Amino acid sequence: MGSRDMFKMRKSLKVVTIPLLLGSLVASPAIAQSPTYGVGRTPTAEELRRMDISIGPTGEELPPGSGTAKEGATVYVQKACIGCHGVGGIGGAAPALRSEQGADVPVWQKERILPLRSPYATTVWDFINRGMPLGLEGILTPNEVYALTAYLLFLNNVIPEDQVVDKQNLPEIRMPIGDEFGKPHEFKLNAPRLKGYPY
Repeated sequence: MGSRDMFKMRKSLKVVTIPLLLGSLVASPAIAQSPTYGVGRTPTAEELRRMDISIGPTGEELPPGSGTAKEGATVYVQKACIGCHGVGGIGGAAPALRSEQGADVPVWQKERILPLRSPYATTVWDFINRGMPLGLEGILTPNEVYALTAYLLFLNNVIPEDQVVDKQNLPEIRMPIGDEFGKPHEFKLNAPRLKGYPY
């Protein structure tokens, strides 16, 4: 095949390739907008309800139930939380659940501990409910989650040991972080970071 024939072949390939490429680009949005691929189905109302487990600051989505720190200490051992987080929430391979630092240390300068850094007590409940125990998520009953939440709050001196935690009073518990959670400071160009500010 001579160079002249090669040139003709390349030219004809371009003539064919460009329209094919343009055609696929024009057609792809239409395919993407088609109503169905014939895969899957619309979830049922019950399936959506089971997935809708987020708990907001007001606690409206919390289920009925209750628990105390004493009950939580028992659940903590029964569900093997102690194996990952250690005795009393410290010393395990998993993150600590209570601070070893004194009350005089500002919250932002303490360890990253959920019951201390969380702006709402409902966030603690939500995290335990959705994420614990690791690998067996979803096995805890609402009462067990209330009890574990109470236990963690008690360990961090947020509530007394005998306080019953339930749907009504959990959203009202004032957390140690107070209004300092993610509170932005006034921005000034080249200003130094605030002492202890985590971001």
